[in-house]
Amino acid sequence: MDAEIELKLFFQLEQQETLIHLLDSLPHSEPKGVKKLINSYFDTSDLQLRKWDMGLRVRSCDGEREQTIKTAGSVIGGIHSRPEFNVAIEQDTPDLSKFPEKIWPELSKLSSVQSELVCLFNTDFVRRRWHIYVGDSLVELALDIGQVSVKREGKVISEPICELEFELMAGETSALIQLGLLVAEQIPVRLGKASKAQRGYRLAAQASPLSLEALDFIALVPEQDLKHTFIALLSTGLERWQLLEAMILESGIKDDEQAPHLCYRLRACVRLLRCTLAQFNLLDDKLASKFDCIEGHLDFIETGLSLVEIIDQNSLLIAKLPQEKRLTAATLAQLKGLSIPQLIDKMLNDTCYGGLQLALVDLLLAFQAGKKVIDKRLELQEFADKMQEASWQKIVKLMPSSEDLSSQEYQSFARALDESIFVGVAYGALYPTKARDLFRTPWQDLVLGIRTLAAYRQLAELSESEAIDISDWLLNKEHSLLFAMEHSRRSALKNEPYWR
Repeated sequence: MDAEIELKLFFQLEQQETLIHLLDSLPHSEPKGVKKLINSYFDTSDLQLRKWDMGLRVRSCDGEREQTIKTAGSVIGGIHSRPEFNVAIEQDTPDLSKFPEKIWPELSKLSSVQSELVCLFNTDFVRRRWHIYVGDSLVELALDIGQVSVKREGKVISEPICELEFELMAGETSALIQLGLLVAEQIPVRLGKASKAQRGYRLAAQASPLSLEALDFIALVPEQDLKHTFIALLSTGLERWQLLEAMILESGIKDDEQAPHLCYRLRACVRLLRCTLAQFNLLDDKLASKFDCIEGHLDFIETGLSLVEIIDQNSLLIAKLPQEKRLTAATLAQLKGLSIPQLIDKMLNDTCYGGLQLALVDLLLAFQAGKKVIDKRLELQEFADKMQEASWQKIVKLMPSSEDLSSQEYQSFARALDESIFVGVAYGALYPTKARDLFRTPWQDLVLGIRTLAAYRQLAELSESEAIDISDWLLNKEHSLLFAMEHSRRSALKNEPYWR
């Protein structure tokens, strides 16, 4: 049995030659040639192996065949670790009896599974390899270019493979990140979470569409020390970031109305990560500049959300206006005009994006290995209370109950309110549910109110450009909403904070 420890990065095909030149030129780099790999992945029609968290393939290369089964593993950040068993074979189909008996679940009917195996999809690619020494560690780099393909209803459906895998052959896991960071400084890359097999299952319509529930609170317990708290916060943020990125790329950017919401959620993960680093005094200038870079690429989100709210099927924002059809058409045109797919592509092709992901994984692994420590003497509960109080005081200072706030002021405070809510997301699990939720609910409602105020502003600009006069209607709507928000805010400011 071998246990792979690898880092996977995705890149754009047009970067291939630049990437090859870079890897050839690295110190202690030894090219290991090029091979064509043909891979067939097998399972039963009811996906029994997948239910056991196993992946089975037959790989053909230079006239030789090898069957491989990968058992349950883990992915932390972009580091994949998964036990695998490899056996040389002569036929095109796998023979499960050649694998060790100990890997199978108890009472499994192996002969039945064997008889029902079918090829679900293929991953065929050209692999170019290098061996690179990083100090005393040896890393194998594999650059894979090809495609995942599946036959469905008489047609071949495929999607490209452009991956760079760093596999640890000997030494320290940190060598993978060190090399990855070096590449990410010069080539736009991003952390690869989905394996070729996972992509194949989805392409073959044998996996559920990607989804992610809203994050209410991160699972923390009072007994945790601050080191493990930081690890939990960082790993949760990274995990969700990668999944939301995959959701955006696989479906979100094809849907103009879905993309702003998915991008908003991705940005929320990035902001949560930034807040976490700031709370633990780990946000240096270099990291801050990368966060700022990504924020800049996502500055279309507020406009996108406002446009989506105007035409949302569940919204009554413009449903009763006689000019509804004209306004809807103009809104859809403006939403399309944002060119969100191109904006996302531009972000992914900026080295700050993958560079930040890798820097955060590097930080995560350093704390897990004990190479970095949290310089805090507080217990978790005391630390959480302190973070909540500091966040609360910022909001009280921004939104004093003695002053009336305008629509523009509310919108300018949106980010500060977001960040305060993220503090509650991070530490809210440590507090009694009833008191916590009663305190947080009106502030979450204010966030929704601010979004609607932004939609009114967007609608005002849109109607003016279309020569549609709805100014009186908009003014009444805005005044009514502001009145309700002001009442809610003043009531919320009187509530006793749940952490005191």
